[in-house]
Amino acid sequence: MTILERTPLRLQLFAVAFALFVPFAIVIVWSGQRTQAEREDELRQEAGSVAATAAASLTQYFASVDTLGAALASHPAVAALDPRGSSELLGHVLGHEPLLLNIVLTDPNGVVKASALPRREAGELVTLPYVGAVVERRVPVFSELTTGAVSGRPTIVFGYPVAAGDGAVAGVLGFGINLEQLQTLFATVPLPEGSVLTLFDAEGRVLARSRDAARYIGKNGSPRPTPPNQVPRTQLLAGLDGIERFYGNAVIDRGPWLLSVGIPRSVAFARVWPVFRRNGAITVAAIVCFVLMAILLSRQLGGGLDRLRSAADRIAAGDLSPPTRPAMPTREMVQLQDAFVTMAANLRETRSALDRQIDQERRIREALQSLQRQVVRQERLAAVGVLVSGVAHELNNPLQAILGTVELLEREPDLSPAVLEEIGFVKTQSGRAREIIRSLSRFSSQQSGPPELVDLREVVAESARLRRGHLQHSNIALEVDTPPVRAVHANFTEIQQVTLNFIINAQQAIEATGRQHGRVAIRLMEAGKRVRLEVQDDGPGVPAQDEPKLFQPFFTTKPVGQGTGLGLSVSYGIIESYCGTIGYGANEWGGATFFFELPAAEQG
Repeated sequence: MTILERTPLRLQLFAVAFALFVPFAIVIVWSGQRTQAEREDELRQEAGSVAATAAASLTQYFASVDTLGAALASHPAVAALDPRGSSELLGHVLGHEPLLLNIVLTDPNGVVKASALPRREAGELVTLPYVGAVVERRVPVFSELTTGAVSGRPTIVFGYPVAAGDGAVAGVLGFGINLEQLQTLFATVPLPEGSVLTLFDAEGRVLARSRDAARYIGKNGSPRPTPPNQVPRTQLLAGLDGIERFYGNAVIDRGPWLLSVGIPRSVAFARVWPVFRRNGAITVAAIVCFVLMAILLSRQLGGGLDRLRSAADRIAAGDLSPPTRPAMPTREMVQLQDAFVTMAANLRETRSALDRQIDQERRIREALQSLQRQVVRQERLAAVGVLVSGVAHELNNPLQAILGTVELLEREPDLSPAVLEEIGFVKTQSGRAREIIRSLSRFSSQQSGPPELVDLREVVAESARLRRGHLQHSNIALEVDTPPVRAVHANFTEIQQVTLNFIINAQQAIEATGRQHGRVAIRLMEAGKRVRLEVQDDGPGVPAQDEPKLFQPFFTTKPVGQGTGLGLSVSYGIIESYCGTIGYGANEWGGATFFFELPAAEQG
């Protein structure tokens, strides 16, 4: 069976729709990826352009600082190193320059003469590294990243010489740049959200940053700094904050320093998202169209096939009733449906003929089995009758001799009462044996003895007396509960035979378990208009599969040679002949309880 033969029609239709959709989806995904790449390329170019523009702005600002330094250096108060006049002038200038931390005027030895900010002590000698370089070179210089001596904040200092009349350096002006506010120069530069501008020195340390400047100034931007003039114009990197950005780089020759503009890579996705959304809408619409087409086709074709399959399943399950004729989508399915209807009709006729034939054969077989059972029963009963007749004949002669001898002994004078009692017991048991033989003869001839009023307590007492010794020998306790009950119409010997059969079966059931102790109980009770006798044991009980066969002739669970299977069958015949009932049930000990009930005699 191929894969197509195992696949339902609806799944096949959906597979076709999916196969048509896959190329379309691949084109959409490819288009989206190309658009994403184009937007990222645009971000690279944008970052490079912004970096160049920002670098020009920063260079222009540094040029304005140079102009301001030259103008202040030529001022008479500054040229004269006048502390009071210079401090007032520098303080006024600082108030109009928000990107300057401080302006300091020193003499060639580094002694502070004037400061735009209040200093700790007038005339105090402060270590200003740039002073010596300005005095030595007599040109403007700038310092490395440092901490302002007066402001105490990170800065870089632009130093300018103050010329004396003879051309020597009379003093040095130091302009401390406010690095934490330097990013305000780029406030007018249009940048996407999340973008960052960073100014690095030649060692890769952050000099200024447009986001969280106080946190990052002074930190190394790279563990292996690259000279600014060797950094690529654009690159994709993860910044100090871990965000991946496209960086545009521009070199500021003053340092040389590197101005880097980073635009988050996520901006590219944000810009391409409308395209993705449009393509997604097209994709969803295409999927919906494909699915609707598949559903429509599957309903048209699959519905008809499902109805035909249901009809076939009903026929396979044995339901041959005429199938309905629903509308089919195609002519071929209509023809197939007609073939199913014809097939069901033919099968109905065939099954009816087979049912009639099977019923006739069943009746013949039952008749044959009934005849066979009757023949077997007659043969068995005939054999039992012959056996019983022979046994009765052989036993009656010695029993007669025993009875005659006992009667002669009974007439002897001078016999003690104990001997007379024993002679009476022998006579009683001999008579019982004679009655049992007569009962067997009646069973074989299907006749019962004449009934009489029998007290079941006497039956129990006599039976207990006969079996008590055997039970004691097997360590089986015998319990007898015989309250006064009404008499019944029956033959004493036959009822005693049934009771003894129950007791013997109980004893044998306990002995079969191999236990050292056991219990047997005989109980009498009245049950309405009947008298009930029960024999209960704590043996293994009767298996459920054997219960229906307990009272059948020749059925036994005992080993071969230990039972004939006639005991309960004979008992069943005796009780039934007196319009009684006989049966079996489990008990609370886990063993078996055999009982019979006989109609109670009317009290006169």
